[in-house]
Amino acid sequence: MNKSDLVNVVAAKAEITKKSADKAVNALFEAIKDDVAAKNRVQIAGFGSFEARGRAARKGKNPQTGAEISIPAATVPAFRAGKAFKEATNGKKKPAAKKPAAKKPAPKAKKK
Repeated sequence: MNKSDLVNVVAAKAEITKKSADKAVNALFEAIKDDVAAKNRVQIAGFGSFEARGRAARKGKNPQTGAEISIPAATVPAFRAGKAFKEATNGKKKPAAKKPAAKKPAPKAKKK
């Protein structure tokens, strides 16, 4: 699924226009990106969390020459799936909430 597919699904499920869905999806992505860039953690219950993680400087090799190179430290975005998301991915769907039992109609009076 790409971004335009996501916009189409959001528009259909929320029963809004594609233009409104596009604005909503873009706003969500911007909010997550801005917060993670500010080194904050974004937690969405039942879905997962986004955060910035530090990666230490390390040594690597240039694949063309084999020469050793220094790879600088970096901050990278990371996502950790929540429990409900993991269960849905593994086919273990959360049981649906029980609906209250329908009320039985009152018994009809017997004719004499």
